[in-house]
Amino acid sequence: MNDWLLNLLADGLLGFSVWGYIAAALIMTHITIAAVTIYLHRHQAHRALDLHPIVSHFFRLWLWLSTGMVTKAWAAIHRKHHAKCETEEDPHSPQILGIKKVLLEGAELYRKEAKNQETLEKYGHGTPDDWIERHLYTPHSRYGIVLMFIIDVLLFGAAGITIWAVQMLWIPITAAGVINGIGHYWGYRNYEPQDASTNVMPWGIIIGGEELHNNHHAFPSSAKLSSKPWEFDIGWLYIRTMETLGLAKVKKVAPEPVIVAGKQAVDMETLRAVITNRLHVLSHYGREVMMPVLKDELHKADDSCRALFARARRSLVRDESLIDDVARNRLNNALDRSQELKTVYQYRQKLQEIWQRSTATQDSLLHSLQEWCHQAEETGIKRLQEFSRSLRGYTLGKSAA
Repeated sequence: MNDWLLNLLADGLLGFSVWGYIAAALIMTHITIAAVTIYLHRHQAHRALDLHPIVSHFFRLWLWLSTGMVTKAWAAIHRKHHAKCETEEDPHSPQILGIKKVLLEGAELYRKEAKNQETLEKYGHGTPDDWIERHLYTPHSRYGIVLMFIIDVLLFGAAGITIWAVQMLWIPITAAGVINGIGHYWGYRNYEPQDASTNVMPWGIIIGGEELHNNHHAFPSSAKLSSKPWEFDIGWLYIRTMETLGLAKVKKVAPEPVIVAGKQAVDMETLRAVITNRLHVLSHYGREVMMPVLKDELHKADDSCRALFARARRSLVRDESLIDDVARNRLNNALDRSQELKTVYQYRQKLQEIWQRSTATQDSLLHSLQEWCHQAEETGIKRLQEFSRSLRGYTLGKSAA
Protein backbone atom coordinates (compact mmCIF):
# COMPACT_ATOMS: atom_id res chain seq x y z
CA MET A 1 0.00 0.00 0.00
CA ASN A 2 2.80 2.39 0.89
CA ASP A 3 4.60 1.58 -2.36
CA TRP A 4 1.40 2.29 -4.30
CA LEU A 5 1.04 5.68 -2.59
CA LEU A 6 4.69 6.53 -3.26
CA ASN A 7 4.29 5.59 -6.94
CA LEU A 8 1.10 7.62 -7.13
CA LEU A 9 2.82 10.68 -5.67
CA ALA A 10 5.80 10.19 -7.94
CA ASP A 11 4.15 9.38 -11.29
CA GLY A 12 0.41 9.94 -10.82
CA LEU A 13 -2.36 7.77 -12.16
CA LEU A 14 -1.33 8.34 -15.77
CA GLY A 15 2.40 7.69 -15.41
CA PHE A 16 3.39 9.86 -18.37
CA SER A 17 6.89 10.36 -19.71
CA VAL A 18 8.46 13.83 -19.61
CA TRP A 19 7.09 14.57 -23.06
CA GLY A 20 3.69 13.37 -21.92
CA TYR A 21 3.73 15.86 -19.06
CA ILE A 22 4.74 18.66 -21.45
CA ALA A 23 1.96 17.72 -23.86
CA ALA A 24 -0.58 17.61 -21.01
CA ALA A 25 0.45 21.07 -19.79
CA LEU A 26 0.21 22.52 -23.30
CA ILE A 27 -3.21 20.97 -23.94
CA MET A 28 -4.63 22.11 -20.60
CA THR A 29 -3.33 25.67 -20.95
CA HIS A 30 -4.64 25.81 -24.51
CA ILE A 31 -8.11 24.78 -23.32
CA THR A 32 -7.91 27.65 -20.84
CA ILE A 33 -6.93 30.08 -23.62
CA ALA A 34 -9.81 28.80 -25.77
CA ALA A 35 -12.21 29.28 -22.86
CA VAL A 36 -11.04 32.87 -22.34
CA THR A 37 -11.17 33.95 -25.98
CA ILE A 38 -14.32 32.08 -27.02
CA TYR A 39 -16.42 32.11 -23.85
CA LEU A 40 -15.32 35.12 -21.79
CA HIS A 41 -14.27 37.46 -24.58
CA ARG A 42 -16.28 36.83 -27.73
CA HIS A 43 -19.38 35.25 -26.18
CA GLN A 44 -19.83 36.98 -22.83
CA ALA A 45 -18.12 40.38 -23.12
CA HIS A 46 -19.05 41.21 -26.73
CA ARG A 47 -22.00 38.90 -27.54
CA ALA A 48 -20.43 38.13 -30.92
CA LEU A 49 -21.72 34.54 -30.81
CA ASP A 50 -24.06 32.27 -28.93
CA LEU A 51 -22.81 29.02 -27.37
CA HIS A 52 -24.70 25.82 -26.66
CA PRO A 53 -25.42 25.62 -22.89
CA ILE A 54 -23.23 22.52 -22.54
CA VAL A 55 -20.25 24.23 -24.18
CA SER A 56 -20.85 27.44 -22.25
CA HIS A 57 -20.95 25.67 -18.91
CA PHE A 58 -17.94 23.51 -19.72
CA PHE A 59 -15.88 26.66 -20.33
CA ARG A 60 -17.25 28.27 -17.18
CA LEU A 61 -16.36 25.17 -15.10
CA TRP A 62 -12.91 24.92 -16.68
CA LEU A 63 -12.12 28.58 -15.97
CA TRP A 64 -13.24 28.13 -12.36
CA LEU A 65 -10.79 25.24 -12.07
CA SER A 66 -7.88 26.69 -14.03
CA THR A 67 -8.03 30.42 -13.22
CA GLY A 68 -10.61 31.14 -10.52
CA MET A 69 -11.89 34.02 -12.66
CA VAL A 70 -15.51 35.13 -12.32
CA THR A 71 -17.39 35.67 -15.58
CA LYS A 72 -19.11 38.89 -14.48
CA ALA A 73 -15.87 40.47 -13.29
CA TRP A 74 -13.93 39.57 -16.44
CA ALA A 75 -16.64 40.77 -18.82
CA ALA A 76 -17.17 43.99 -16.85
CA ILE A 77 -13.47 44.87 -16.73
CA HIS A 78 -13.05 44.17 -20.42
CA ARG A 79 -16.10 46.23 -21.39
CA LYS A 80 -14.80 49.10 -19.28
CA HIS A 81 -11.44 48.81 -21.03
CA HIS A 82 -13.17 49.37 -24.37
CA ALA A 83 -15.37 52.18 -23.06
CA LYS A 84 -12.47 54.04 -21.38
CA CYS A 85 -9.57 52.89 -23.55
CA GLU A 86 -6.28 54.79 -23.09
CA THR A 87 -7.74 57.09 -20.45
CA GLU A 88 -7.15 57.37 -16.71
CA GLU A 89 -10.19 55.13 -16.17
CA ASP A 90 -8.85 52.31 -18.36
CA PRO A 91 -8.09 49.42 -15.94
CA HIS A 92 -4.91 48.38 -17.74
CA SER A 93 -3.61 50.80 -20.37
CA PRO A 94 0.20 50.76 -20.82
CA GLN A 95 -0.14 54.17 -22.46
CA ILE A 96 -1.30 55.53 -19.09
CA LEU A 97 0.27 53.17 -16.53
CA GLY A 98 3.44 52.26 -18.42
CA ILE A 99 4.33 49.06 -20.23
CA LYS A 100 6.40 47.67 -17.35
CA LYS A 101 3.55 47.90 -14.85
CA VAL A 102 0.99 46.23 -17.13
CA LEU A 103 3.40 43.49 -18.19
CA LEU A 104 4.55 42.64 -14.68
CA GLU A 105 1.46 43.52 -12.64
CA GLY A 106 -1.37 42.80 -15.07
CA ALA A 107 -2.98 40.22 -12.78
CA GLU A 108 -2.85 42.62 -9.83
CA LEU A 109 -4.51 45.34 -11.93
CA TYR A 110 -7.27 42.87 -12.82
CA ARG A 111 -7.83 41.86 -9.19
CA LYS A 112 -7.93 45.50 -8.10
CA GLU A 113 -10.58 46.38 -10.69
CA ALA A 114 -12.57 43.22 -9.89
CA LYS A 115 -13.17 44.67 -6.40
CA ASN A 116 -14.69 47.83 -7.89
CA GLN A 117 -18.43 47.32 -7.40
CA GLU A 118 -19.26 50.29 -9.61
CA THR A 119 -17.45 48.61 -12.52
CA LEU A 120 -19.23 45.31 -11.92
CA GLU A 121 -22.67 46.88 -11.74
CA LYS A 122 -22.23 49.23 -14.69
CA TYR A 123 -20.50 46.85 -17.11
CA GLY A 124 -21.29 43.34 -15.85
CA HIS A 125 -24.87 43.05 -17.08
CA GLY A 126 -26.09 39.93 -18.89
CA THR A 127 -23.53 37.54 -17.41
CA PRO A 128 -24.52 34.23 -15.73
CA ASP A 129 -26.53 34.57 -12.53
CA ASP A 130 -27.81 31.04 -11.96
CA TRP A 131 -27.69 29.01 -8.75
CA ILE A 132 -24.21 27.54 -9.31
CA GLU A 133 -22.79 30.96 -10.15
CA ARG A 134 -24.26 32.59 -7.04
CA HIS A 135 -23.42 29.75 -4.64
CA LEU A 136 -20.18 28.29 -5.96
CA TYR A 137 -18.32 29.95 -8.83
CA THR A 138 -18.50 33.57 -7.62
CA PRO A 139 -18.28 33.30 -3.81
CA HIS A 140 -15.82 30.38 -3.83
CA SER A 141 -13.62 31.15 -6.83
CA ARG A 142 -10.50 29.87 -5.03
CA TYR A 143 -11.99 26.42 -4.44
CA GLY A 144 -11.66 25.69 -8.14
CA ILE A 145 -7.91 26.22 -8.33
CA VAL A 146 -7.41 24.13 -5.16
CA LEU A 147 -9.45 21.34 -6.73
CA MET A 148 -7.37 21.61 -9.92
CA PHE A 149 -4.20 21.25 -7.82
CA ILE A 150 -5.51 18.01 -6.34
CA ILE A 151 -6.55 16.71 -9.77
CA ASP A 152 -3.15 17.55 -11.29
CA VAL A 153 -1.24 15.79 -8.49
CA LEU A 154 -3.48 12.72 -8.72
CA LEU A 155 -3.11 12.50 -12.50
CA PHE A 156 0.54 13.49 -12.92
CA GLY A 157 2.16 12.95 -9.52
CA ALA A 158 4.94 15.33 -8.50
CA ALA A 159 5.04 16.76 -12.02
CA GLY A 160 1.43 17.83 -11.47
CA ILE A 161 2.65 20.58 -9.14
CA THR A 162 4.65 22.11 -11.99
CA ILE A 163 1.77 21.65 -14.44
CA TRP A 164 -0.59 23.36 -11.99
CA ALA A 165 1.86 26.26 -11.55
CA VAL A 166 2.06 26.68 -15.33
CA GLN A 167 -1.75 26.71 -15.50
CA MET A 168 -1.99 29.35 -12.80
CA LEU A 169 0.60 31.60 -14.49
CA TRP A 170 -0.59 31.16 -18.07
CA ILE A 171 -3.44 33.68 -18.14
CA PRO A 172 -1.72 36.34 -15.96
CA ILE A 173 1.28 36.25 -18.33
CA THR A 174 -0.39 35.85 -21.73
CA ALA A 175 -3.66 37.71 -21.29
CA ALA A 176 -3.15 40.15 -18.42
CA GLY A 177 0.45 40.88 -19.39
CA VAL A 178 1.07 40.28 -23.10
CA ILE A 179 -2.29 41.23 -24.64
CA ASN A 180 -3.18 44.07 -22.26
CA GLY A 181 0.41 45.29 -22.31
CA ILE A 182 2.18 44.57 -25.60
CA GLY A 183 -1.17 44.60 -27.43
CA HIS A 184 -1.40 48.35 -26.72
CA TYR A 185 2.26 49.15 -27.10
CA TRP A 186 4.12 47.25 -29.82
CA GLY A 187 3.16 45.56 -33.09
CA TYR A 188 1.52 46.42 -36.39
CA ARG A 189 -1.83 48.06 -37.11
CA ASN A 190 -4.27 47.23 -39.90
CA TYR A 191 -6.70 49.91 -38.73
CA GLU A 192 -6.63 53.22 -36.93
CA PRO A 193 -9.22 53.17 -34.13
CA GLN A 194 -8.92 55.88 -31.48
CA ASP A 195 -6.67 53.80 -29.25
CA ALA A 196 -3.15 52.39 -29.34
CA SER A 197 -4.11 48.75 -29.97
CA THR A 198 -1.73 46.63 -32.05
CA ASN A 199 -1.60 43.18 -33.59
CA VAL A 200 1.21 41.46 -31.71
CA MET A 201 1.67 38.97 -34.56
CA PRO A 202 -0.39 37.85 -37.58
CA TRP A 203 -0.86 34.26 -36.41
CA GLY A 204 -3.15 33.94 -33.42
CA ILE A 205 -2.34 30.48 -32.10
CA ILE A 206 -0.57 30.69 -28.74
CA ILE A 207 -3.16 33.07 -27.23
CA GLY A 208 -6.14 31.78 -29.19
CA GLY A 209 -6.30 34.63 -31.72
CA GLU A 210 -6.04 37.40 -29.16
CA GLU A 211 -2.70 38.32 -30.70
CA LEU A 212 -4.78 40.16 -33.36
CA HIS A 213 -5.70 42.87 -30.88
CA ASN A 214 -5.82 45.84 -33.25
CA ASN A 215 -8.32 44.01 -35.45
CA HIS A 216 -10.44 43.38 -32.36
CA HIS A 217 -10.44 47.01 -31.24
CA ALA A 218 -11.38 48.08 -34.76
CA PHE A 219 -14.37 45.70 -34.76
CA PRO A 220 -15.07 44.72 -31.11
CA SER A 221 -18.32 42.84 -31.77
CA SER A 222 -16.82 40.57 -34.44
CA ALA A 223 -16.51 36.88 -33.59
CA LYS A 224 -13.59 36.66 -36.03
CA LEU A 225 -10.35 38.41 -35.08
CA SER A 226 -8.33 37.81 -38.24
CA SER A 227 -8.79 40.35 -41.02
CA LYS A 228 -6.14 40.00 -43.72
CA PRO A 229 -5.62 36.88 -45.89
CA TRP A 230 -2.26 36.15 -44.23
CA GLU A 231 -3.65 36.33 -40.67
CA PHE A 232 -4.85 33.28 -38.76
CA ASP A 233 -7.20 33.16 -35.77
CA ILE A 234 -7.33 29.70 -34.24
CA GLY A 235 -10.23 30.74 -32.01
CA TRP A 236 -12.26 31.43 -35.16
CA LEU A 237 -11.39 27.92 -36.41
CA TYR A 238 -12.80 26.45 -33.20
CA ILE A 239 -15.92 28.62 -33.43
CA ARG A 240 -16.60 27.55 -37.02
CA THR A 241 -16.07 23.91 -36.06
CA MET A 242 -18.54 24.23 -33.18
CA GLU A 243 -21.00 26.02 -35.45
CA THR A 244 -20.83 23.11 -37.91
CA LEU A 245 -21.61 20.76 -35.02
CA GLY A 246 -24.54 22.90 -33.86
CA LEU A 247 -22.72 23.99 -30.69
CA ALA A 248 -22.32 27.68 -31.57
CA LYS A 249 -23.97 30.38 -33.65
CA VAL A 250 -22.07 33.38 -34.97
CA LYS A 251 -24.01 36.61 -34.56
CA LYS A 252 -21.66 39.16 -36.08
CA VAL A 253 -18.38 39.50 -37.95
CA ALA A 254 -16.53 42.60 -39.13
CA PRO A 255 -18.00 44.25 -42.25
CA GLU A 256 -16.15 43.81 -45.53
CA PRO A 257 -16.24 46.69 -48.02
CA VAL A 258 -17.94 46.04 -51.35
CA ILE A 259 -16.78 48.28 -54.20
CA VAL A 260 -18.71 48.31 -57.47
CA ALA A 261 -16.44 49.17 -60.38
CA GLY A 262 -17.73 51.97 -62.60
CA LYS A 263 -20.28 53.32 -60.10
CA GLN A 264 -20.31 57.10 -60.52
CA ALA A 265 -23.09 58.42 -58.30
CA VAL A 266 -22.30 59.24 -54.68
CA ASP A 267 -25.68 58.34 -53.27
CA MET A 268 -27.14 57.50 -49.87
CA GLU A 269 -25.98 53.89 -50.14
CA THR A 270 -22.44 55.15 -50.80
CA LEU A 271 -22.63 57.28 -47.67
CA ARG A 272 -23.88 54.41 -45.51
CA ALA A 273 -21.27 52.04 -46.89
CA VAL A 274 -18.46 54.55 -46.28
CA ILE A 275 -19.58 55.17 -42.70
CA THR A 276 -20.05 51.44 -42.00
CA ASN A 277 -16.61 50.68 -43.43
CA ARG A 278 -14.91 53.86 -42.22
CA LEU A 279 -11.92 52.05 -40.70
CA HIS A 280 -11.45 50.14 -43.95
CA VAL A 281 -11.73 53.46 -45.82
CA LEU A 282 -9.00 55.04 -43.68
CA SER A 283 -6.83 51.95 -44.07
CA HIS A 284 -7.24 52.07 -47.86
CA TYR A 285 -6.53 55.80 -47.87
CA GLY A 286 -3.30 55.29 -45.97
CA ARG A 287 -2.20 52.46 -48.24
CA GLU A 288 -3.36 53.88 -51.57
CA VAL A 289 -2.84 57.63 -51.07
CA MET A 290 -0.70 58.63 -48.08
CA MET A 291 2.09 56.08 -48.43
CA PRO A 292 2.51 56.35 -52.23
CA VAL A 293 2.64 60.17 -52.01
CA LEU A 294 5.13 59.92 -49.15
CA LYS A 295 7.22 57.48 -51.19
CA ASP A 296 7.28 59.92 -54.11
CA GLU A 297 8.36 62.74 -51.80
CA LEU A 298 11.12 60.58 -50.31
CA HIS A 299 12.53 59.95 -53.78
CA LYS A 300 12.60 63.66 -54.58
CA ALA A 301 13.88 64.89 -51.21
CA ASP A 302 17.44 65.63 -50.13
CA ASP A 303 18.96 63.83 -47.14
CA SER A 304 17.65 66.24 -44.48
CA CYS A 305 14.08 66.20 -45.83
CA ARG A 306 14.18 62.46 -46.36
CA ALA A 307 14.90 61.88 -42.69
CA LEU A 308 12.12 64.29 -41.73
CA PHE A 309 9.59 62.52 -43.94
CA ALA A 310 10.64 59.10 -42.65
CA ARG A 311 10.16 60.15 -39.00
CA ALA A 312 6.66 61.47 -39.79
CA ARG A 313 5.56 58.27 -41.55
CA ARG A 314 3.54 56.77 -38.68
CA SER A 315 1.90 60.06 -37.68
CA LEU A 316 0.54 60.52 -41.21
CA VAL A 317 -1.97 57.70 -40.70
CA ARG A 318 -2.48 57.87 -36.93
CA ASP A 319 -5.52 59.40 -35.29
CA GLU A 320 -4.63 62.90 -34.08
CA SER A 321 -5.61 62.05 -30.50
CA LEU A 322 -2.77 59.48 -30.36
CA ILE A 323 -0.01 61.82 -31.55
CA ASP A 324 2.12 63.42 -28.82
CA ASP A 325 3.66 66.89 -29.07
CA VAL A 326 7.02 65.65 -30.41
CA ALA A 327 5.39 63.58 -33.16
CA ARG A 328 3.01 66.43 -33.98
CA ASN A 329 5.92 68.84 -34.49
CA ARG A 330 7.67 66.34 -36.75
CA LEU A 331 4.47 65.86 -38.73
CA ASN A 332 3.89 69.60 -39.15
CA ASN A 333 7.50 70.12 -40.24
CA ALA A 334 7.17 67.37 -42.83
CA LEU A 335 3.87 68.76 -44.14
CA ASP A 336 5.40 72.22 -44.45
CA ARG A 337 8.08 70.79 -46.76
CA SER A 338 5.60 69.19 -49.20
CA GLN A 339 2.41 70.78 -50.50
CA GLU A 340 1.23 67.53 -52.07
CA LEU A 341 1.72 65.58 -48.85
CA LYS A 342 -0.01 68.36 -46.92
CA THR A 343 -2.97 68.29 -49.31
CA VAL A 344 -3.58 64.54 -49.08
CA TYR A 345 -3.20 64.70 -45.29
CA GLN A 346 -5.79 67.49 -45.11
CA TYR A 347 -8.18 65.50 -47.28
CA ARG A 348 -7.79 62.55 -44.92
CA GLN A 349 -8.81 64.79 -42.02
CA LYS A 350 -11.78 66.19 -44.00
CA LEU A 351 -12.95 62.66 -44.82
CA GLN A 352 -12.86 61.70 -41.14
CA GLU A 353 -14.83 64.81 -40.22
CA ILE A 354 -17.74 63.65 -42.38
CA TRP A 355 -18.60 60.66 -40.20
CA GLN A 356 -17.61 62.40 -36.98
CA ARG A 357 -20.42 64.96 -37.39
CA SER A 358 -22.89 63.05 -35.27
CA THR A 359 -25.51 65.83 -35.19
CA ALA A 360 -25.64 66.35 -38.97
CA THR A 361 -28.54 65.03 -41.05
CA GLN A 362 -27.99 62.28 -43.60
CA ASP A 363 -28.67 64.72 -46.44
CA SER A 364 -26.01 67.06 -45.06
CA LEU A 365 -23.50 64.23 -44.72
CA LEU A 366 -24.26 63.05 -48.24
CA HIS A 367 -23.65 66.53 -49.61
CA SER A 368 -20.35 66.70 -47.71
CA LEU A 369 -19.21 63.36 -49.17
CA GLN A 370 -20.19 64.43 -52.69
CA GLU A 371 -18.26 67.69 -52.25
CA TRP A 372 -15.26 65.79 -50.87
CA CYS A 373 -15.13 63.53 -53.94
CA HIS A 374 -15.56 66.44 -56.33
CA GLN A 375 -12.87 68.56 -54.67
CA ALA A 376 -10.48 65.60 -54.33
CA GLU A 377 -10.70 64.96 -58.05
CA GLU A 378 -10.05 68.65 -58.74
CA THR A 379 -6.71 68.61 -56.89
CA GLY A 380 -4.88 67.02 -59.81
CA ILE A 381 -3.15 64.56 -57.46
CA LYS A 382 -3.38 61.22 -59.25
CA ARG A 383 -3.48 59.00 -56.16
CA LEU A 384 -6.20 61.13 -54.57
CA GLN A 385 -8.24 61.15 -57.78
CA GLU A 386 -8.05 57.37 -58.07
CA PHE A 387 -9.09 56.92 -54.45
CA SER A 388 -12.05 59.27 -54.88
CA ARG A 389 -13.26 57.28 -57.90
CA SER A 390 -13.01 54.02 -55.93
CA LEU A 391 -14.85 55.64 -53.00
CA ARG A 392 -17.78 56.33 -55.32
CA GLY A 393 -18.11 52.57 -55.78
CA TYR A 394 -18.63 51.74 -52.10
CA THR A 395 -21.90 49.92 -51.53
CA LEU A 396 -23.48 47.91 -48.75
CA GLY A 397 -22.91 44.17 -48.93
CA LYS A 398 -23.36 41.16 -46.69
CA SER A 399 -20.46 40.24 -44.44
CA ALA A 400 -19.50 36.64 -44.82
CA ALA A 401 -19.30 34.61 -41.62
